Amino acid sequence: MNRVKRLEEMPCYAIYSAGLAIQRTYKPLLDELGITYPQFLLLNVLWEEDHLTVGEISERLGIESSTLTPLLKRLQVAGLVERTRNPADERQVFVELTERSKALEERGACLGPEVFGDAGIAVERIFRIRDEVKALRDALNAKLAAKGK
Repeated sequence: MNRVKRLEEMPCYAIYSAGLAIQRTYKPLLDELGITYPQFLLLNVLWEEDHLTVGEISERLGIESSTLTPLLKRLQVAGLVERTRNPADERQVFVELTERSKALEERGACLGPEVFGDAGIAVERIFRIRDEVKALRDALNAKLAAKGK
């Protein structure tokens, strides 16, 4: 691979800055719901499957549980999740949606069209980009796993 000399030409920067642009676009919509983008992602995991352990959520989001804990605490204070320790194993914490967060699901689920709808890129292309980025993510994760990291 040729060495890229300009930031704007770096694939990693393009992906990173696209992520930032997505977060900025979501922000006013999520402000209406009273949640941040990372909290939105976490809630999406639970909307897919409720009553997961912190470890399971961490794995699905691809982040460390130590990063997840402050998000969960803020969501619990906001009344959006409940955290309970597993009586059989005190080290394990289960996370469940509250009625309040379940009520947000319908509104949260339809934000995609608001974010991407008028971006001037066909939906089919957005899904192809998503698939390519996921393939890159999976390849990099596999490379890290092979190195034991």
